[in-house]
Parts: sequence; structure tokens; C-alpha cells
Amino acid sequence: MAKPEEEMQKSGHDSEHTGLSRARKDLLERLAKEHGTPIFVVDHEKIRENYRTFCGLMPSVQVYYAVKANSIPEIVKTLYAMGSSFDVASMPEFMIVWENIRDMPEKERQDWIWDKIIYANTIKPVETLEALDKYKPLVTFDNSYELAKIKEHAPHAGLVLRLRVPNTGSVVELSSKFGAHPGEAVDLIISAFEKGLVVEGLSFHVGSQCTNFENYMQALEISANIIKEAESRTGQRIKILDIGGGFPVRYHTGVKSIRTLARKLNAEIKRLFPPDTQILAEPGRFLVANSCTLVAKVIGKAFRDGKPCYYINDGVYHTYSGQVFDHVNYPVHAFKEGEKKISAVFGPTCDAFDTVTLSAELPDLEIGDLTYSENMGAYTIASSTFFNGFPPAKVVHINK
Repeated sequence: MAKPEEEMQKSGHDSEHTGLSRARKDLLERLAKEHGTPIFVVDHEKIRENYRTFCGLMPSVQVYYAVKANSIPEIVKTLYAMGSSFDVASMPEFMIVWENIRDMPEKERQDWIWDKIIYANTIKPVETLEALDKYKPLVTFDNSYELAKIKEHAPHAGLVLRLRVPNTGSVVELSSKFGAHPGEAVDLIISAFEKGLVVEGLSFHVGSQCTNFENYMQALEISANIIKEAESRTGQRIKILDIGGGFPVRYHTGVKSIRTLARKLNAEIKRLFPPDTQILAEPGRFLVANSCTLVAKVIGKAFRDGKPCYYINDGVYHTYSGQVFDHVNYPVHAFKEGEKKISAVFGPTCDAFDTVTLSAELPDLEIGDLTYSENMGAYTIASSTFFNGFPPAKVVHINK
């Protein structure tokens, strides 16, 4: 019998590349022929499946999709239709969500924003706070300077104090930039109430692509202790706990199943917090990573340093940017069959930094052949540029 840590998630997050089915390859090749390359193919049914999986594993947790993971408006629309709430970290992200609710009556829209959006960037421009204030949104803070800014420019907002918690073992750590030290937390909460503001909850983030589930356990324990002390000293109820994101996707071996994490979280939340505590989470990567595939075309070929080298029309300044900013490797595969050789793959720009991989296993390819990479939905196209004049990949939607 497999150990819990070795369980495989049925939704596909925990499965490695085993080759696309012939039907899916045919579809991608047909889309490439129709739209040209590179194309970024978004499978909306996979997003819906991931959302249902997350809600099924943690039914007491309200999902706030982290829009920064992939802000394509159609993805936000799909998750809105599923009943998702949203974590935004900028006014442009807020406006993407706004497009789905702009036709609501004003009162309903205000109530929806209050209940369904958290502005989870702890540092906000004054103009943003002033624009948000009338909706009384949830906003995060982690220091006294931000608290004073909120008091002056968004006094009607509901506050959530973000804590600094362990990020050990996470691929992208966030604690060096965000989060109040636990030793300062209660004093900040007291200061907020003294200013006439309302602290409704605490939040934390264990780091992106968290592979050490003890980060969550420690963060929950820290949060529970702070809430207990804060309520004792202020007489005010702290009713919200936002457990952030970091929910892992198995890009490679060695990542434990989300099912294991869900069991641990469900048990600890039940042990540490009253049943009426509102538990929020901000999954981004988990909902979109495996929903998107990139198809590119070989535009050049050479033989360098003893290996075949292929130049494709997407690279690290574009959809493969996640290799730089998100520290994720996206294997490059070919539609063509044949004996595979270790090969280099480069992007289209004139910068040598634009190297996708030096160790792809590819058959002999010719100019015009297609390649693909899977699991590219999170923190990839969101960082695409127009460097060297090359535009980002065209977005193509399926199963909307």
C-alpha cells in the first residue's frame, strides 16, 4: 500500500509527462495550423476540474483565485462562473475581475466586492486605496506605515494582517519581503483598532510551490496563538484566516500530493480554530498550471558543441519566462516521432540568455516542425514581454 505522501492526484497535478494522446496532438497541430505559432492553448475544462478538486479536498475553505498567476480575462471569467472569489494585487487585476460584475446593480456589486475580493498586496498606492475605499474591501497590511496610509485613504476597508511565517523548502520564498514578525502582530492589531479601523483577520503565505508542508502547520499554530492573544487584549473577534497559496503542482518527482496536504490542513484547522472561523485560501498555480500548453515552431537549426540546436519562436522573454521568474523547468517535446538525441533549444531573440534548455530529448527536427511544452499555465505568459520586437504567444481557448 502506498504511503500517503506517495498518493497521486487524480486531477493530473501529480502526474509527470507521459506523452500527449494522439487526439490531443492532432488538436494542437490543427490549432497551430489555424492560428500560427507560437500559441498558448488554455483548456477551460481542466481549470474547472482543478477548481472542483480543490473544493472537494478542502470543502470548508473559500477559494480566492490568485489572479497574478494567470490574468487572462477568460480564465477569470471561467472561475467566476464556478463561484470563485479572487485575490488581486493591483488595480489592473481588480479591473479584470470588475469586468465580470460591472453589470450588477451598484449595491449588489459593492456587496460582492466586499465578500469576494481580497486585495492581498500589503503595499498599496494611495490612489488604489482611495479607489477601493467605497467598496469596503478586505486589504492586507504588515506594518505601521501601511496602517497609517489605510487610515487616511481607505478607512472603510476591512483589514487582514499578514504574518511572516516559515518559507523553508518553498521554490519561491516570500517572507523576506512581506509579513509582520509574529512578535509585532498583536501590537499592530491593537494599533489598528485604536485608529478606529477593523482588523477582521490574519493571513500568511508559506511560499510559492511549497514542498514542505510543515510550513503550513507552523503557520497555523502561529496564527492561532496570535488570534487568541489579540482577542484577549482587544475584546474584538478575529474571524478570518487566509492561509494564502503555495499549493504545489508536481512538475517533477519529489513533490507530495495535494491530498496529503489537504488532510493535514483540514485536521489542524479543525483543532486550532472555532468552527465559525472563515478560512480563505489563494490558490493560483494549482488552478491553472496544468491547464495550458505552449506550441512553438522550429525557425532555425544548427549543430553546436556536439549537439543539435533548435531555435523556436518562443523563449524565456516570452512564455518560458517562468523558467527565470518562477524557477520551473518546462520540458520541450516534439510532435514528430523518432530516435531522440540530447539537444539544445533556444528562443528567437538575439540574447544568449534566451536559452530554453541545453538538454532536451528530441528526435531529428527540421525547420517548420512543431514543439510543445505542458503545464505552462502559471507565471509564464503573465510575464511575457515584447523584447526584441517578438510579441507574446497568441492565446487560444478550448472547452470554454
